[in-house]
Amino acid sequence: MGRQLFMALCQRTGLQAQSHFFIFIFIFITIKIKPYPLPSHSSFVLLFFYIIIMEVDRVEKEGFGVLLKQGAEAEARCMTKARRLGVPTPALYGVDPLLHTLTFEYVDGLSVKEILLDFGSNGINEEILDDIATQIGNAVGKLHDGGLIHGDLTTSNMIIKRDTNQLVLIDFGLSFTSTLPEDKAVDLYVLERALLSMHSSCGNVMDKILSAYRKSSKQWSSTMNKLAQVRQRGRKRTMVG
Repeated sequence: MGRQLFMALCQRTGLQAQSHFFIFIFIFITIKIKPYPLPSHSSFVLLFFYIIIMEVDRVEKEGFGVLLKQGAEAEARCMTKARRLGVPTPALYGVDPLLHTLTFEYVDGLSVKEILLDFGSNGINEEILDDIATQIGNAVGKLHDGGLIHGDLTTSNMIIKRDTNQLVLIDFGLSFTSTLPEDKAVDLYVLERALLSMHSSCGNVMDKILSAYRKSSKQWSSTMNKLAQVRQRGRKRTMVG
């Protein structure tokens, strides 16, 4: 698992895989020679980090994704529940409660954010846009009827699979269970604000999403009523500050 983390670090810092050797030498010197004073546990932390690093390429080659974060176990439960509700998510292969890592399917495709930004630059494909909006509305409706709030419904957290054009929801790190219309409405409002701020050139995509949501959700009426109130509160905050 750890070598997947290393590849992510390489992308962010420009490191190459050959850096393994130099990292190891640095840690060895730190542990054995101690050229400068360190807290007694620091060497073990460095060694632990290197052990994590040594797994990354293998996982990358096998087509997995590895997520390192606090609260991984709760996110895994929400991802599993979403799949049971019929919402496409990456397949979860493993949870390590000690390293706080999730190992899951790598989804090959573009994020909805990338697709909509391309529409904004090069013109809208209405057929594709309608299909994406319908899939989003259906997925969120299933989540909400099942008592699951995504918590971070942005176009960055939605991927269209390259081979099937199927929508896949990712990043359930802020998800929680709730049956309250207020929570569902806020979930939709987060999505609406993301669309307005990033993809206003694509037209009113939210109307298409909500149309599909109404068809997918049996509890849409109470949620829509709350959404109107949440929007009103949002407008007041914007006017105040």
